[in-house]
Amino acid sequence: MNLQKLKAVQRDRRKTRIRKKVEGTSQRPRLTVFRSLNHIYAQVINDDAGVTLCSASTAAKDLRGKVKSGGNVAAAKEVGKAIAAAALAQGVKAVCLDRNGYKYHGRIKALADAAREGGLAF
Repeated sequence: MNLQKLKAVQRDRRKTRIRKKVEGTSQRPRLTVFRSLNHIYAQVINDDAGVTLCSASTAAKDLRGKVKSGGNVAAAKEVGKAIAAAALAQGVKAVCLDRNGYKYHGRIKALADAAREGGLAF
């Protein structure tokens, strides 16, 4: 098994372990984060109803002009601010963070901190 496949398998195991504990409800939806090399994506999901309430990413048109590169900490901060504003507009004040198997540092931490500063409670 090559190293890339091993890392993907390990992340999938961490993701499964996290998803057993973290579930989004109507009062406290789940803020899930996905990062690729070039972009970072965030969604607020109500798992009870099975609906995505709002989303933000560096690939979206409104943020594409603001950030030079989507794969850095500055871009993650912008996405965090955008997802907080979109969630508050939907009436969501508290969320639970689903880091999706990623370590809580770097871009994930920057996004979460910016969302907190934007008014979301974790």
